[in-house]
Amino acid sequence: MIGQSRSSQSGGSRGSDFPKYSIVVPVYNEEANIPELYRRVSRVMESLDGDAELILIDDGSGDRTLSMLRDLHQQDPRVRYLSFARNFGHQTAVTAGLHFARGKAVVTMDADLQDPPELILQLVERWQEGYQVVYAQRTRRKQEGLLKRGLAYGFYRILRKLADVDIPTDTGDFCLMDRAVVNLLNRMPERNRYIRGLRAWVGFRQTAVLFDRDPRFAGEVKYTFRKSLALAINGLVSFSIIPLRLSTYMGMAAAAIALLMMGLVIYWRLFEPNSRLTGFATIAIAVFFLGAVQLICIGILGEYIGRIYEDVRGRPLYTLAEAGGFEDLPHPQSFSHGGSEP
Repeated sequence: MIGQSRSSQSGGSRGSDFPKYSIVVPVYNEEANIPELYRRVSRVMESLDGDAELILIDDGSGDRTLSMLRDLHQQDPRVRYLSFARNFGHQTAVTAGLHFARGKAVVTMDADLQDPPELILQLVERWQEGYQVVYAQRTRRKQEGLLKRGLAYGFYRILRKLADVDIPTDTGDFCLMDRAVVNLLNRMPERNRYIRGLRAWVGFRQTAVLFDRDPRFAGEVKYTFRKSLALAINGLVSFSIIPLRLSTYMGMAAAAIALLMMGLVIYWRLFEPNSRLTGFATIAIAVFFLGAVQLICIGILGEYIGRIYEDVRGRPLYTLAEAGGFEDLPHPQSFSHGGSEP
């Protein structure tokens, strides 16, 4: 049993009818994992030293996920659920869960059980010691391919080098955050959200709990290479302006290489007029090289400008088609959330 909890910084302002702990889990086509997820999480909830709620966010699933969430809510009032009107993405689903979480401490985790629910007890222990962000840090990835492990290893270390804040390596969204931290995250207006980066940006006392990441319990991997790459680009662009500077450096390097090639062409024309290097191949290489540099620079600029464009439009971050367990919500068909606290 977890020991006595410290008081949260903002817990006093929240009514006694709110649970002490909230567990936020985004789900997308996870019908094969939901029964085992509920079984293990409910056991953890019973071991906590206060009331807990489980918030499941259906990210526009196409299988029986939503109907299973309805059944769990009917069976267990501690289970609450949100259902998006369409697929908005994993980070948006986590954000929605944070918006509606009511606990003094909020845990976020994935539904594939690669994040072991039993580790929540250790996260809570560190929170009770006074830490306001406790993140789970992977020491080993079980049954993952060498290429995926290598790419993940390299990305986290490159991001840490380039980012404006110190984002811990080998960490995902599995963490516990104090209510004060959650309130700050909920007030942030940005749309392209990288939760683990925002979590580091807010500061406060933070610490890690080490664990071995388990293989997926059942079902197909939801984070494909394309989605993982998009998340990596989002994390890098959201917390660093180095890519913009990189485009400048690349332009300067391209100009230097062009000057060097111009000098070589003049040399060959004067002293080696019969050289094959003065022909079409030299011109083609120069054109393709400069064209590639220009396209890369335009792409980098586009990433940043695209974020400005999305923020200027001011559309809701997500829309809800259905909700269960939140009696104070407006009619779910017309409900949308743009980034304030519930």
